[in-house]
Amino acid sequence: MQDSTKWLTKYQSDGVNLRIKELIHYQGKTSLLNLSPRKTVQAKLAGAYLAKTKGRGMEFDEARHYQAGDDIRAIDWRVTARTGKTHTKLYREEKERPVFVLTDLSSSMQFGTQFLFKSVQAAHLSALIAWAARKRGDRIGGLIFNQHQHIECKPFTRQKAVLSLLNSMLKVQQGAHSQNQGNGQEQVTLGNACARLRRLAHPGSLIFILSDFSQLDDLAQQHIAQLSKHCEVIAYPISDPFEHQLPKVSMSQRVSLSDGTNRQQIVLGEKDTEQQYSQQHLDYFNTIHHTLKQCKAQVLPIDAGQPLEKQLERFSGGKKP
Repeated sequence: MQDSTKWLTKYQSDGVNLRIKELIHYQGKTSLLNLSPRKTVQAKLAGAYLAKTKGRGMEFDEARHYQAGDDIRAIDWRVTARTGKTHTKLYREEKERPVFVLTDLSSSMQFGTQFLFKSVQAAHLSALIAWAARKRGDRIGGLIFNQHQHIECKPFTRQKAVLSLLNSMLKVQQGAHSQNQGNGQEQVTLGNACARLRRLAHPGSLIFILSDFSQLDDLAQQHIAQLSKHCEVIAYPISDPFEHQLPKVSMSQRVSLSDGTNRQQIVLGEKDTEQQYSQQHLDYFNTIHHTLKQCKAQVLPIDAGQPLEKQLERFSGGKKP
């Protein structure tokens, strides 16, 4: 907890409202993420990643016997002269792999009890992904949404693309706290945000989905599964420590809880209540993880109760992922 307080003080953060300084901080932390492709790159546009398919790339792969239809400009004259048989050079095609970040800053993400709101932690992770993609030379784009609005950022390679993404997160996070938006308008959900992402992301893209997945309904599952067919999808379920277990108290006490609409009471300090609460939420999060894995997404849980650096270092065993 002391480390968390120092972090917040250093970056002048209150854990609720986003500031550009805490997002730029992750420009120097890109070693925490490994964005190397886990799947064969399937994009059609040229880029920096070697594909398994052979074509007119820059990376020489092999020489083979000339076949009817081969481009005569690709004849390897040295091998032909040495062997007495005509050979053709084959190259590996270079493909690009755009990176997209879907960042959920909706009302259920505006919650936190120990360090940051889940929405702020999601923005921190989005910033880290964006800086890491820029360092690799990948094009970075994204879709940021809350219950009232969404902002689409088309993929670009320059630092301007990262700053555009960061500023969009600042704007959407501020909008999530406004009570005057969205009157008479259809609310933005995870499902229709994923539908919009399907129109943005081309085959071969690397897609990160950052959310608490409280809106993981059939529509969202359908779109995530479709994205996984042609793209590499990594899901980061973000939760708060309070969502896993009740706080420890020295004496039994009754407290009131509210989600802004509904209100209920719960007794702290009762062992049976604590066990029942923990088990119910464990089942809930296990269901989310199982559903995401069924959609062929890689699942990496993130805690909003501690700095991101500690968690990513722990995931990688203290080494670079």
